[in-house]
Amino acid sequence: MKKLFLIRHAKSSWDDPGLQDIDRSLSSRGLRDAPQMAVLLQGMGIHPDRLVSSPANRAFTTASFFAAAFGIPASSIVVDDNIYEAMPQDIVRIVHQLDDKYDTVLLFGHNPTLTSVANMFAEAYIPNVPTCGIVGVQAEVAHWKEFNQSTGRLIGFYFPKQHLQE
Repeated sequence: MKKLFLIRHAKSSWDDPGLQDIDRSLSSRGLRDAPQMAVLLQGMGIHPDRLVSSPANRAFTTASFFAAAFGIPASSIVVDDNIYEAMPQDIVRIVHQLDDKYDTVLLFGHNPTLTSVANMFAEAYIPNVPTCGIVGVQAEVAHWKEFNQSTGRLIGFYFPKQHLQE
């Protein structure tokens, strides 16, 4: 069995309009939500084997909070440049290329792509994966290349306004 958790980066800051998009950091809300959502996922008994992140500062920082919650060194986070500005089929390709020795993977990326990928597996339409939203997908397969719409199913959808108090 393979489990994939698609995690949209936490809320980013727009305080510096001159900053390149890839370099934007997390806002104060993002810095609050990311560690709390990481603890929420960790509390569900999830044990990730691999964390894969977009190179964007806001995504990698979000991934770092999740790594800390799971006791994984941030240096173990794999940065995949193909996640930044990816289309849904790019994310599927990245998942298909994961090493089969990993059974549970957290993938940190961006919208609207993550919402589109989540809807590939959802029975009910998801209009938006909010910032720091987590979408869990599970497939009863032995190989990541077999992970697809036919084999995978949504096992959870969590987001800050649903689970965290303001």
